[in-house]
Amino acid sequence: MNRFFVDAWDPGYGASFEASPAGPAAPSSAQVEAEHELPVVDWRAIAPRPGVRAPDMVLLVDGVRRIDASIWTAEEDGGSFPGLAASYAAGVVRCDLDRGAAQLAGATVGRGLFTASPSATDVVAGNVRYAVHRVSGTGELAKLPAAVQGPLTALEVQVSEAARTDDDLLVVDGPLRNRRQLPRTLGYIKTQHSQYLDARLTAVVTGLAPGHRSPVFRLGTAWGGWSWYLRLPVATGAPWAGIVRLECSADLEIAEAVRLADLSLVTLPRFASSPYKDPRAPQNLIPIAGLERLLRSRLGDARLLHRALTGAARNAAARAGR
Repeated sequence: MNRFFVDAWDPGYGASFEASPAGPAAPSSAQVEAEHELPVVDWRAIAPRPGVRAPDMVLLVDGVRRIDASIWTAEEDGGSFPGLAASYAAGVVRCDLDRGAAQLAGATVGRGLFTASPSATDVVAGNVRYAVHRVSGTGELAKLPAAVQGPLTALEVQVSEAARTDDDLLVVDGPLRNRRQLPRTLGYIKTQHSQYLDARLTAVVTGLAPGHRSPVFRLGTAWGGWSWYLRLPVATGAPWAGIVRLECSADLEIAEAVRLADLSLVTLPRFASSPYKDPRAPQNLIPIAGLERLLRSRLGDARLLHRALTGAARNAAARAGR
């Protein structure tokens, strides 16, 4: 081993770029169209363009979720279905770049019981209600955590729409998924799980200087759209250090996608976190980190909720036994 790098992230959070036996990341099977902004032969790092300024108002959205308890139903036919009682929350931080101020613009908490049980009803645990979200199929326990994402995304859309103003820029922490209909919206992916580009184009990405981006390319996946990479301010020389992937709606024209890419380049680096403050620096943006802490505090005490759910289950069994 001639050279090696230490990932800047705390290992408790995984790695900023997921490795695999196949190389630095698992190659994606997604169809990639890389020639829209620049011809493939001319791919190069793009610096901030003269005259491009950050929007006066930037909204950063994030959501958190937590499993409060695993449950099992008792069906009349003697069968049983697994379920999850989950709490989740979404919030938005409004950053006024003109004034240099940031404030919470909205936050909402939701709770749900996720199960395939046909007999399941809402669970009231103390003063908290877990509304039933019936999942399709057999509802294997291992697949239930993914079912929480849909209601959480809907909550993120709700708080985002309530906080929007004209000419703002909305940055969603994570892929856009079904939020692609929101105007002037970017998906912000801080952990790179897949390698979408071939070796030569990937070399352009890993060669980016801080504050530069790759050309815009198009991903032909089910959730595909316009995408580009950007390197945030970072001191280490690791190939993928400080690199994030951005995406915007596939419904946009290439000129609008490039405009949003240029906006991201003059906007996001100013929110980059520092290693001594954040274990996922610089990718975990400062307003997002603060929002995550606030949202987790609003989920409530996990031990008290688990106790309340246990009590609700005991009371339900007592009523059924009468």
